[in-house]
Amino acid sequence: MKNVLYIAFTILFSIACKDTKKNPSDIEIVETVIETPTISEKINITPITHATAVLQWGETTIYIDPVGGAKAFENQKKPDLILITDIHGDHFSLETLDSLDTAKAKIILPQAVADKMPENYVPQLDVLGNGESKERYGITVEAIPMYNLREEALNFHTKGRGNGYVLSKGDQRIYFSGDTEDIPEMRALKNIDKAFICMNLPYTMTEESAANAVLEFKPKEVYPYHYRGQPDVSDINKFRKLVNEGDSSIKVVIMDWYPGVDY
Repeated sequence: MKNVLYIAFTILFSIACKDTKKNPSDIEIVETVIETPTISEKINITPITHATAVLQWGETTIYIDPVGGAKAFENQKKPDLILITDIHGDHFSLETLDSLDTAKAKIILPQAVADKMPENYVPQLDVLGNGESKERYGITVEAIPMYNLREEALNFHTKGRGNGYVLSKGDQRIYFSGDTEDIPEMRALKNIDKAFICMNLPYTMTEESAANAVLEFKPKEVYPYHYRGQPDVSDINKFRKLVNEGDSSIKVVIMDWYPGVDY
């Protein structure tokens, strides 16, 4: 019995030690790939363009909103999981999906996107409505609402049509906002380690709105993405300053989502 109690105490002490974390206070600027260790696995984040990214989470390769054709992914592993947020061309490209080897991939998407998919993809599809979730490859994917609030923008992204996503595995939770304003559902998020936040007008939100929402749900790290509009480009340095002044424990990570673009 003593041996059992000793082993149990040792395990509990070990877990407690592993869960002790510190929030960095310095801002770090990163150009291409972030590697973040979790308790058991590493996450590599590679920006492709605008709203498109590749996550390598342990042995699982995840494509977020794949657009840009096969060339954009020529140095990437084949996807195990594909997440699509909305019907717009900067998030959903059937031409890109057809050009990639996705035969073994599961595709998580909202119904509005599923309605645009050819029949040959149907066996691969997991349709999620806002608030629903699905586990694939040990990763729980939860569909988060994404929509506009401003009167003049309501028709861009109607409530219930598209999905943001929270991906959870082990002790890590990653949020991709998709196209949204600073909606209550985003502000209510809890325990987010990495948050990818859009900010472009007229389609989503301002730097101020994005920063204000981030300061409410307090992710450990925030990655501005989806920040080019037509024709304006959001000021991600302004966003970083607003977040840093509001809460220096939130690390703002700047990545190059528009390679070759001078702005």
